[in-house]
Amino acid sequence: MSEQDALATIKGDIENNPVFLYMKGTPESPMCGFSAQVVQVLKTYGVKYASRNVLEDWEVREGIKKFANWPTIPQLYVKGKFLGGCDIVSEMHRKGELTGVLQDLPKS
Repeated sequence: MSEQDALATIKGDIENNPVFLYMKGTPESPMCGFSAQVVQVLKTYGVKYASRNVLEDWEVREGIKKFANWPTIPQLYVKGKFLGGCDIVSEMHRKGELTGVLQDLPKS
């Protein structure tokens, strides 16, 4: 996959899914602790989300970092906007701020 194809894939993922998580591994089998932590936070809210394993495609893995100008993975997008990585998502959860962000979204 070319860099241009990867960016088109990323744009499609984010535009076509109300909640999208770029992560290492899958929700059923996260491949890093930070990805596992974001999956656990999302489970708490019961929100339906799609995800992409960045370990399966180097161009997507590097492309998502450029797309959001954010150097780390996981990255969570809600309603087409970059919400943050593990630290931000965890902090928002701890403060109760995710409830408002995720309240009107489809449940799993």
